[in-house]
Amino acid sequence: MNKKLGAIALLGASAVALAGCSGGAGGGASSAAATGTLTVWLVGTDTPQDARDYLKTTFEKEHSGWTLNIEQKTWADTSDNYVAALSSNDAPDVVEVGNTQAPGFISQGLFEDISDIQSTLGGSDLLKSFVELGSDAGSLYAAPYYAGSRVVFYSPSTFTGTVPTTLDQYVADGVAMKTATKSGIYAPGKDWYNALPYVWAHGGEIAVKNGDKWDAQFSSDKSVAGLTQLQQVYTQANIAPADADETDPQVPFCAGEVGFLSAPAWMKWSVLAAADAKAPGCPDTVGKDLAAFALPGMTAGSVAPVFAGGSNIAVAAKSDAKDMAKSAVEIMLSEGYQKILGENGLIPALTSFAKYLPTDEITTQAAKAAADSKAVPASPNWAEVETSGIIKDALVKIAQGQDVKTIATALDTQIEAILNK
Repeated sequence: MNKKLGAIALLGASAVALAGCSGGAGGGASSAAATGTLTVWLVGTDTPQDARDYLKTTFEKEHSGWTLNIEQKTWADTSDNYVAALSSNDAPDVVEVGNTQAPGFISQGLFEDISDIQSTLGGSDLLKSFVELGSDAGSLYAAPYYAGSRVVFYSPSTFTGTVPTTLDQYVADGVAMKTATKSGIYAPGKDWYNALPYVWAHGGEIAVKNGDKWDAQFSSDKSVAGLTQLQQVYTQANIAPADADETDPQVPFCAGEVGFLSAPAWMKWSVLAAADAKAPGCPDTVGKDLAAFALPGMTAGSVAPVFAGGSNIAVAAKSDAKDMAKSAVEIMLSEGYQKILGENGLIPALTSFAKYLPTDEITTQAAKAAADSKAVPASPNWAEVETSGIIKDALVKIAQGQDVKTIATALDTQIEAILNK
Protein backbone atom coordinates (compact mmCIF):
# COMPACT_ATOMS: atom_id res chain seq x y z
CA MET A 1 0.00 0.00 0.00
CA ASN A 2 1.14 3.52 -0.61
CA LYS A 3 3.79 4.59 1.89
CA LYS A 4 2.85 1.76 4.21
CA LEU A 5 3.96 -1.15 2.01
CA GLY A 6 1.41 -3.41 3.65
CA ALA A 7 -2.27 -4.34 3.52
CA ILE A 8 -4.94 -2.69 5.61
CA ALA A 9 -7.63 -5.18 6.57
CA LEU A 10 -10.95 -4.47 4.90
CA LEU A 11 -14.10 -4.19 6.94
CA GLY A 12 -17.24 -6.02 5.89
CA ALA A 13 -20.15 -4.52 4.03
CA SER A 14 -21.62 -3.37 7.32
CA ALA A 15 -19.05 -0.59 7.54
CA VAL A 16 -20.53 2.86 7.92
CA ALA A 17 -20.78 4.77 4.66
CA LEU A 18 -18.90 7.98 4.18
CA ALA A 19 -20.90 11.02 5.15
CA GLY A 20 -21.83 13.04 2.12
CA CYS A 21 -20.91 10.16 -0.22
CA SER A 22 -20.72 11.31 -3.80
CA GLY A 23 -23.59 10.69 -6.16
CA GLY A 24 -21.71 8.46 -8.58
CA ALA A 25 -22.32 9.50 -12.15
CA GLY A 26 -24.61 12.37 -11.49
CA GLY A 27 -27.30 10.46 -9.63
CA GLY A 28 -28.50 8.16 -12.35
CA ALA A 29 -26.70 9.32 -15.47
CA SER A 30 -25.68 6.44 -17.73
CA SER A 31 -22.54 6.08 -19.81
CA ALA A 32 -24.56 6.97 -22.88
CA ALA A 33 -26.04 10.08 -21.33
CA ALA A 34 -25.23 13.43 -22.92
CA THR A 35 -24.36 14.93 -19.56
CA GLY A 36 -23.40 13.66 -16.16
CA THR A 37 -20.91 13.83 -13.32
CA LEU A 38 -18.11 11.33 -12.84
CA THR A 39 -16.69 10.95 -9.34
CA VAL A 40 -13.07 9.89 -8.76
CA TRP A 41 -11.73 9.08 -5.31
CA LEU A 42 -7.99 9.61 -4.77
CA VAL A 43 -6.25 8.78 -1.51
CA GLY A 44 -3.96 11.15 0.35
CA THR A 45 -1.93 13.88 -1.26
CA ASP A 46 0.50 11.84 -3.37
CA THR A 47 -1.28 12.57 -6.64
CA PRO A 48 0.04 16.04 -7.61
CA GLN A 49 -2.41 18.86 -8.26
CA ASP A 50 -1.08 19.13 -11.83
CA ALA A 51 -2.15 15.54 -12.45
CA ARG A 52 -5.59 16.15 -10.97
CA ASP A 53 -6.03 19.20 -13.17
CA TYR A 54 -4.86 17.21 -16.22
CA LEU A 55 -7.41 14.47 -15.53
CA LYS A 56 -10.32 16.86 -15.08
CA THR A 57 -9.44 19.06 -18.06
CA THR A 58 -8.74 16.16 -20.44
CA PHE A 59 -11.83 14.18 -19.45
CA GLU A 60 -14.19 17.14 -19.75
CA LYS A 61 -12.66 18.13 -23.10
CA GLU A 62 -13.11 14.59 -24.44
CA HIS A 63 -16.66 14.27 -23.08
CA SER A 64 -18.50 17.52 -23.63
CA GLY A 65 -21.33 17.98 -21.18
CA TRP A 66 -19.72 15.81 -18.52
CA THR A 67 -18.09 17.00 -15.29
CA LEU A 68 -15.38 15.12 -13.42
CA ASN A 69 -15.11 15.66 -9.68
CA ILE A 70 -12.15 14.47 -7.63
CA GLU A 71 -12.69 13.73 -3.94
CA GLN A 72 -9.72 13.21 -1.65
CA LYS A 73 -9.92 10.38 0.86
CA THR A 74 -7.58 9.09 3.57
CA TRP A 75 -6.01 5.66 3.97
CA ALA A 76 -8.32 5.21 6.96
CA ASP A 77 -11.24 5.65 4.57
CA THR A 78 -10.02 2.75 2.43
CA SER A 79 -10.15 0.53 5.49
CA ASP A 80 -13.25 1.83 7.23
CA ASN A 81 -15.61 3.14 4.58
CA TYR A 82 -14.80 1.97 1.07
CA VAL A 83 -16.68 -1.33 1.28
CA ALA A 84 -19.92 0.31 2.39
CA ALA A 85 -19.62 3.11 -0.15
CA LEU A 86 -18.79 0.79 -3.04
CA SER A 87 -21.66 -1.51 -2.06
CA SER A 88 -24.21 1.28 -2.08
CA ASN A 89 -26.33 2.62 -4.93
CA ASP A 90 -24.49 5.92 -4.47
CA ALA A 91 -21.05 4.53 -5.27
CA PRO A 92 -18.18 6.59 -6.69
CA ASP A 93 -17.08 5.71 -10.22
CA VAL A 94 -13.30 5.41 -10.01
CA VAL A 95 -11.31 4.66 -6.83
CA GLU A 96 -7.68 4.45 -5.79
CA VAL A 97 -6.71 1.64 -3.40
CA GLY A 98 -3.46 0.33 -1.97
CA ASN A 99 -2.00 -2.40 -4.16
CA THR A 100 -2.25 -5.10 -1.49
CA GLN A 101 -5.83 -4.08 -0.70
CA ALA A 102 -7.05 -4.78 -4.24
CA PRO A 103 -7.64 -8.55 -3.87
CA GLY A 104 -9.99 -8.01 -0.94
CA PHE A 105 -12.18 -5.58 -2.87
CA ILE A 106 -12.11 -7.80 -5.96
CA SER A 107 -13.21 -10.87 -4.00
CA GLN A 108 -16.27 -8.98 -2.78
CA GLY A 109 -17.29 -8.10 -6.32
CA LEU A 110 -16.81 -4.36 -5.79
CA PHE A 111 -14.68 -3.68 -8.89
CA GLU A 112 -15.65 -3.88 -12.56
CA ASP A 113 -13.75 -6.16 -14.94
CA ILE A 114 -11.62 -3.84 -17.09
CA SER A 115 -9.84 -6.51 -19.11
CA ASP A 116 -11.36 -5.07 -22.29
CA ILE A 117 -9.14 -1.99 -21.96
CA GLN A 118 -6.03 -3.67 -20.52
CA SER A 119 -4.12 -3.49 -23.79
CA THR A 120 -5.08 0.18 -24.17
CA LEU A 121 -3.85 0.86 -20.66
CA GLY A 122 -0.42 -0.59 -21.42
CA GLY A 123 -0.67 -4.36 -21.66
CA SER A 124 2.66 -6.04 -20.89
CA ASP A 125 4.24 -2.66 -20.13
CA LEU A 126 2.17 -2.38 -16.92
CA LEU A 127 3.97 -3.09 -13.62
CA LYS A 128 3.67 -6.86 -13.36
CA SER A 129 3.32 -7.24 -9.59
CA PHE A 130 0.55 -4.63 -9.52
CA VAL A 131 -1.30 -6.38 -12.35
CA GLU A 132 -1.11 -9.63 -10.37
CA LEU A 133 -2.68 -8.05 -7.30
CA GLY A 134 -5.32 -6.32 -9.42
CA SER A 135 -6.37 -9.49 -11.28
CA ASP A 136 -8.48 -12.53 -10.57
CA ALA A 137 -8.88 -15.65 -12.73
CA GLY A 138 -7.05 -13.96 -15.58
CA SER A 139 -9.18 -10.81 -15.62
CA LEU A 140 -8.00 -7.33 -14.65
CA TYR A 141 -10.10 -5.43 -12.11
CA ALA A 142 -7.65 -2.85 -10.72
CA ALA A 143 -4.93 -1.35 -12.92
CA PRO A 144 -1.53 -0.22 -11.62
CA TYR A 145 -1.53 3.49 -10.75
CA TYR A 146 1.91 4.29 -9.35
CA ALA A 147 4.58 2.56 -7.26
CA GLY A 148 7.26 3.10 -4.70
CA SER A 149 10.10 0.63 -4.29
CA ARG A 150 12.86 -0.32 -1.89
CA VAL A 151 16.50 0.41 -2.58
CA VAL A 152 19.68 -0.07 -0.56
CA PHE A 153 20.92 3.21 0.90
CA TYR A 154 24.51 3.77 1.90
CA SER A 155 26.93 6.60 2.55
CA PRO A 156 30.54 6.80 1.42
CA SER A 157 31.33 7.64 5.02
CA THR A 158 30.15 4.20 6.16
CA PHE A 159 30.85 2.08 3.06
CA THR A 160 33.94 2.74 0.97
CA GLY A 161 33.91 -0.35 -1.23
CA THR A 162 32.50 -1.07 -4.68
CA VAL A 163 28.74 -1.50 -4.97
CA PRO A 164 28.05 -5.26 -4.86
CA THR A 165 26.76 -6.88 -8.05
CA THR A 166 25.36 -10.11 -6.57
CA LEU A 167 23.32 -10.92 -3.46
CA ASP A 168 26.14 -13.12 -2.13
CA GLN A 169 28.59 -10.23 -2.41
CA TYR A 170 26.08 -7.90 -0.77
CA VAL A 171 25.81 -10.22 2.22
CA ALA A 172 29.59 -10.71 2.36
CA ASP A 173 30.12 -6.93 2.37
CA GLY A 174 27.54 -6.61 5.13
CA VAL A 175 29.29 -9.23 7.23
CA ALA A 176 32.63 -7.49 6.70
CA MET A 177 31.24 -4.12 7.81
CA LYS A 178 29.67 -5.35 11.03
CA THR A 179 31.21 -4.19 14.29
CA ALA A 180 30.01 -4.18 17.88
CA THR A 181 28.29 -0.85 17.24
CA LYS A 182 27.38 -1.07 13.56
CA SER A 183 25.14 -3.24 11.38
CA GLY A 184 26.70 -3.99 8.03
CA ILE A 185 23.15 -4.71 6.87
CA TYR A 186 20.38 -3.29 9.04
CA ALA A 187 17.98 -6.20 9.63
CA PRO A 188 15.59 -6.06 12.60
CA GLY A 189 13.87 -9.43 12.89
CA LYS A 190 10.29 -8.30 12.31
CA ASP A 191 11.04 -6.48 9.04
CA TRP A 192 9.38 -9.02 6.75
CA TYR A 193 9.35 -6.66 3.75
CA ASN A 194 13.13 -6.86 3.54
CA ALA A 195 13.13 -10.59 4.26
CA LEU A 196 11.08 -11.54 1.19
CA PRO A 197 13.74 -10.62 -1.43
CA TYR A 198 16.05 -13.34 -0.07
CA VAL A 199 13.32 -15.92 -0.60
CA TRP A 200 12.39 -14.62 -4.05
CA ALA A 201 15.99 -14.20 -5.24
CA HIS A 202 16.62 -17.90 -4.55
CA GLY A 203 13.52 -18.84 -6.55
CA GLY A 204 11.23 -19.40 -3.58
CA GLU A 205 7.69 -18.17 -3.08
CA ILE A 206 5.35 -17.22 -0.26
CA ALA A 207 2.46 -19.32 -1.54
CA VAL A 208 1.19 -20.55 -4.90
CA LYS A 209 -2.34 -21.50 -5.87
CA ASN A 210 -3.01 -25.07 -6.95
CA GLY A 211 -6.56 -25.33 -8.20
CA ASP A 212 -8.70 -23.64 -5.58
CA LYS A 213 -6.21 -24.15 -2.75
CA TRP A 214 -3.17 -22.17 -1.67
CA ASP A 215 0.07 -24.06 -1.11
CA ALA A 216 2.45 -22.15 1.19
CA GLN A 217 6.08 -22.37 0.06
CA PHE A 218 8.36 -21.07 2.80
CA SER A 219 9.51 -24.63 3.54
CA SER A 220 10.46 -25.41 -0.07
CA ASP A 221 14.15 -26.01 -0.73
CA LYS A 222 14.53 -22.73 -2.62
CA SER A 223 12.76 -20.68 0.04
CA VAL A 224 14.77 -22.33 2.82
CA ALA A 225 17.97 -21.45 0.95
CA GLY A 226 16.88 -17.82 0.92
CA LEU A 227 15.85 -17.87 4.59
CA THR A 228 19.17 -19.50 5.49
CA GLN A 229 21.05 -16.65 3.80
CA LEU A 230 18.79 -14.23 5.63
CA GLN A 231 19.71 -15.92 8.91
CA GLN A 232 23.35 -15.27 8.05
CA VAL A 233 22.49 -11.59 7.67
CA TYR A 234 20.68 -11.56 11.01
CA THR A 235 23.45 -13.27 12.93
CA GLN A 236 26.63 -12.13 11.16
CA ALA A 237 25.91 -8.75 9.53
CA ASN A 238 23.46 -7.10 11.90
CA ILE A 239 23.21 -5.77 15.44
CA ALA A 240 19.55 -4.67 15.35
CA PRO A 241 17.41 -6.61 17.86
CA ALA A 242 15.78 -9.81 16.64
CA ASP A 243 12.41 -8.68 17.99
CA ALA A 244 12.56 -5.14 16.54
CA ASP A 245 10.66 -3.74 13.57
CA GLU A 246 11.78 -1.44 10.75
CA THR A 247 10.35 1.74 12.31
CA ASP A 248 12.47 4.90 11.81
CA PRO A 249 15.60 3.22 10.36
CA GLN A 250 16.96 6.65 9.46
CA VAL A 251 17.84 7.10 13.16
CA PRO A 252 20.58 4.43 13.35
CA PHE A 253 21.57 5.24 9.76
CA CYS A 254 22.17 8.89 10.63
CA ALA A 255 24.03 7.83 13.76
CA GLY A 256 26.55 6.03 11.56
CA GLU A 257 25.41 2.66 12.92
CA VAL A 258 24.38 1.19 9.55
CA GLY A 259 26.33 0.27 6.42
CA PHE A 260 23.54 -0.88 4.09
CA LEU A 261 19.92 0.12 4.70
CA SER A 262 17.18 -1.38 2.50
CA ALA A 263 14.18 0.95 2.70
CA PRO A 264 11.51 2.62 0.54
CA ALA A 265 12.99 5.23 -1.79
CA TRP A 266 11.18 8.00 0.05
CA MET A 267 13.41 7.28 3.07
CA LYS A 268 15.71 9.70 1.28
CA TRP A 269 13.66 12.61 2.59
CA SER A 270 13.88 11.36 6.19
CA VAL A 271 17.65 11.13 5.93
CA LEU A 272 17.91 14.56 4.29
CA ALA A 273 15.51 16.28 6.71
CA ALA A 274 17.08 19.24 8.53
CA ALA A 275 18.99 18.35 11.65
CA ASP A 276 16.70 20.62 13.69
CA ALA A 277 13.45 19.22 12.22
CA LYS A 278 10.86 17.54 14.42
CA ALA A 279 12.09 14.23 12.97
CA PRO A 280 15.73 15.19 12.32
CA GLY A 281 17.83 13.78 9.52
CA CYS A 282 21.54 14.11 8.84
CA PRO A 283 21.96 16.13 5.62
CA ASP A 284 25.31 17.54 6.68
CA THR A 285 26.91 14.35 8.01
CA VAL A 286 26.09 10.76 7.01
CA GLY A 287 23.47 11.90 4.52
CA LYS A 288 25.74 14.42 2.85
CA ASP A 289 26.65 12.07 -0.01
CA LEU A 290 23.64 9.75 0.26
CA ALA A 291 23.62 7.06 -2.42
CA ALA A 292 21.59 3.95 -3.23
CA PHE A 293 21.48 0.88 -5.44
CA ALA A 294 18.88 -1.74 -6.33
CA LEU A 295 19.33 -4.91 -4.27
CA PRO A 296 21.36 -7.27 -6.50
CA GLY A 297 20.18 -10.73 -7.49
CA MET A 298 21.94 -14.08 -7.60
CA THR A 299 23.86 -13.39 -10.81
CA ALA A 300 26.02 -10.38 -11.61
CA GLY A 301 23.99 -7.54 -13.07
CA SER A 302 20.61 -8.94 -12.04
CA VAL A 303 18.21 -7.33 -9.56
CA ALA A 304 16.62 -9.22 -6.69
CA PRO A 305 12.81 -9.10 -6.65
CA VAL A 306 11.65 -6.70 -3.95
CA PHE A 307 8.25 -5.93 -2.52
CA ALA A 308 6.85 -2.77 -4.08
CA GLY A 309 4.13 -0.69 -2.50
CA GLY A 310 1.87 1.78 -4.20
CA SER A 311 -1.64 2.08 -5.56
CA ASN A 312 -4.05 0.56 -8.07
CA ILE A 313 -6.99 2.27 -9.73
CA ALA A 314 -10.36 0.63 -10.35
CA VAL A 315 -13.84 1.20 -11.74
CA ALA A 316 -16.59 0.59 -9.19
CA ALA A 317 -18.86 -2.33 -10.08
CA LYS A 318 -21.86 -0.19 -9.08
CA SER A 319 -20.82 2.83 -11.13
CA ASP A 320 -23.68 3.83 -13.40
CA ALA A 321 -21.25 5.35 -15.90
CA LYS A 322 -18.79 2.52 -16.45
CA ASP A 323 -17.75 3.50 -19.96
CA MET A 324 -17.00 7.02 -18.78
CA ALA A 325 -15.17 5.63 -15.75
CA LYS A 326 -13.01 3.46 -18.02
CA SER A 327 -12.26 6.55 -20.10
CA ALA A 328 -11.03 8.31 -16.94
CA VAL A 329 -8.81 5.34 -16.08
CA GLU A 330 -7.36 5.42 -19.60
CA ILE A 331 -6.44 9.08 -19.06
CA MET A 332 -4.86 8.27 -15.70
CA LEU A 333 -2.60 5.70 -17.35
CA SER A 334 -1.89 7.82 -20.40
CA GLU A 335 1.59 9.14 -21.08
CA GLY A 336 0.62 12.74 -20.34
CA TYR A 337 -0.79 11.94 -16.92
CA GLN A 338 1.85 9.40 -15.91
CA LYS A 339 4.55 11.83 -17.00
CA ILE A 340 3.34 14.22 -14.31
CA LEU A 341 3.46 11.46 -11.69
CA GLY A 342 6.95 10.47 -12.78
CA GLU A 343 8.28 14.02 -12.70
CA ASN A 344 7.04 14.21 -9.12
CA GLY A 345 8.99 11.12 -8.12
CA LEU A 346 6.19 8.52 -8.25
CA ILE A 347 7.18 5.42 -10.24
CA PRO A 348 4.79 5.29 -13.22
CA ALA A 349 2.39 2.41 -13.85
CA LEU A 350 4.09 1.64 -17.17
CA THR A 351 7.75 0.69 -17.10
CA SER A 352 8.50 2.62 -20.30
CA PHE A 353 7.42 5.84 -18.58
CA ALA A 354 10.22 5.55 -16.01
CA LYS A 355 12.08 7.90 -18.35
CA TYR A 356 10.07 10.74 -16.83
CA LEU A 357 11.39 10.19 -13.32
CA PRO A 358 13.93 12.63 -11.89
CA THR A 359 17.43 11.71 -12.98
CA ASP A 360 18.93 11.42 -9.50
CA GLU A 361 20.47 8.03 -8.84
CA ILE A 362 18.17 7.08 -5.95
CA THR A 363 15.01 7.51 -8.03
CA THR A 364 16.60 5.73 -10.98
CA GLN A 365 17.53 2.75 -8.81
CA ALA A 366 14.04 2.66 -7.29
CA ALA A 367 12.51 2.42 -10.76
CA LYS A 368 14.96 -0.35 -11.63
CA ALA A 369 13.91 -2.27 -8.53
CA ALA A 370 10.19 -1.72 -9.12
CA ALA A 371 10.38 -3.10 -12.65
CA ASP A 372 11.32 -6.54 -11.23
CA SER A 373 9.25 -6.33 -8.04
CA LYS A 374 6.99 -9.09 -6.77
CA ALA A 375 3.69 -9.17 -4.95
CA VAL A 376 2.25 -10.98 -1.98
CA PRO A 377 -0.30 -13.71 -2.83
CA ALA A 378 -3.37 -12.23 -4.49
CA SER A 379 -5.73 -13.70 -1.93
CA PRO A 380 -8.59 -11.81 -0.25
CA ASN A 381 -7.39 -13.39 3.00
CA TRP A 382 -3.83 -12.09 2.69
CA ALA A 383 -4.57 -9.10 4.92
CA GLU A 384 -5.30 -11.53 7.76
CA VAL A 385 -1.91 -13.18 7.25
CA GLU A 386 -0.24 -9.80 7.66
CA THR A 387 -2.25 -8.66 10.67
CA SER A 388 -1.80 -12.02 12.44
CA GLY A 389 1.94 -11.37 12.74
CA ILE A 390 2.84 -14.98 11.96
CA ILE A 391 5.51 -14.06 9.41
CA LYS A 392 7.12 -11.61 11.83
CA ASP A 393 7.06 -14.21 14.60
CA ALA A 394 8.75 -16.78 12.36
CA LEU A 395 11.44 -14.33 11.29
CA VAL A 396 12.20 -13.42 14.90
CA LYS A 397 12.87 -17.10 15.59
CA ILE A 398 15.13 -17.31 12.54
CA ALA A 399 16.99 -14.19 13.70
CA GLN A 400 17.46 -15.85 17.08
CA GLY A 401 19.26 -18.71 15.34
CA GLN A 402 16.56 -21.41 15.48
CA ASP A 403 16.24 -24.11 12.81
CA VAL A 404 15.08 -22.56 9.55
CA LYS A 405 13.35 -25.62 8.06
CA THR A 406 11.34 -26.31 11.21
CA ILE A 407 10.18 -22.70 11.48
CA ALA A 408 9.32 -22.48 7.78
CA THR A 409 7.28 -25.68 7.90
CA ALA A 410 5.22 -24.44 10.83
CA LEU A 411 4.73 -21.08 9.12
CA ASP A 412 3.43 -22.75 5.96
CA THR A 413 0.82 -24.60 8.01
CA GLN A 414 -0.35 -21.34 9.58
CA ILE A 415 -0.49 -19.48 6.25
CA GLU A 416 -2.46 -22.24 4.54
CA ALA A 417 -4.99 -22.30 7.39
CA ILE A 418 -5.71 -18.61 6.75
CA LEU A 419 -5.55 -18.49 2.95
CA ASN A 420 -7.71 -21.60 2.51
CA LYS A 421 -10.55 -20.57 4.81
